[in-house]
Amino acid sequence: MVTTGALLFGDVERHLNFNEEEHPVALQLGGSEPDDLAKCAKLGEQWGYDEINLNCGCPSERVQRGAFGACLMREASLVADCVKAMRDAVQIDVTVKHRIGVDDVDSYEFMRDFVGAVADAGCTTFVVHARNAILKGLSPKENREIPPLKYDYVYRLKSDFPQLEIILNGGVKTLTEIDAHLQHVDGVMLGREAYHNPYVMEAFDVRYFNAQKTPQSRAEILQAMLPYIRRQLALYGKENGGLKLNSITRHMLGLTAGMPGARSFRQILSDSRKLASGSPELLLEAMRAMPTNQ
Repeated sequence: MVTTGALLFGDVERHLNFNEEEHPVALQLGGSEPDDLAKCAKLGEQWGYDEINLNCGCPSERVQRGAFGACLMREASLVADCVKAMRDAVQIDVTVKHRIGVDDVDSYEFMRDFVGAVADAGCTTFVVHARNAILKGLSPKENREIPPLKYDYVYRLKSDFPQLEIILNGGVKTLTEIDAHLQHVDGVMLGREAYHNPYVMEAFDVRYFNAQKTPQSRAEILQAMLPYIRRQLALYGKENGGLKLNSITRHMLGLTAGMPGARSFRQILSDSRKLASGSPELLLEAMRAMPTNQ
């Protein structure tokens, strides 16, 4: 997520640069001024993003001070204006991510009316975190765990708006859970689980997109990462911006989650002395520390 202010007054390249391997990739914007959002959406399109997403779900105090995030759910007409301005500025999809409610306003009707108003402005895809956002009294982390999940609200939303693409988010961890939700909605978004246990996604192409491919082991995935890491270090390493090996490997610590030897794997990839060498081969050393090559 990037704020409109960061793009309009900051380093655009630093915020928007990404690699071709990441497609399809969405740019989530934080803001509440239609004109500013339109300008930033256009920047995102020019940089090659496939989708622009408006953040109407973040509950942090910093975001609230900027008058965007979950607090925007109280201003459906403003969100509609923002969506229309962005849609008028770009040819790519403009989507909205939101909660089911804000603070003590958690009726289904509140969410339904919000979605209806924004849909009238031309938004056809809504990503729904199936929890309320408690703006006062809970931290962002607590907001991901304490408010109860109400998946039935999201199911009902799809029933009431069959023409819209409704994507469910919140608390989803397993393939079985994904399968169950897909009986009611168009898509499922994994959040923290995709980061902490990324190997769960290895099955997605075959299971959900009918791809013809042989499953890859974790070792094969690490091997496939080596050319990418070497390329990134050559482009952005110490002499070209200061990218360090740890900037990549720290996002891979969960690859062996739940496996025997996962702790050793994490320890090697977190060893500052080994990381200082800058050698991507460290990934293979970490994999060899596992009792099985999976």
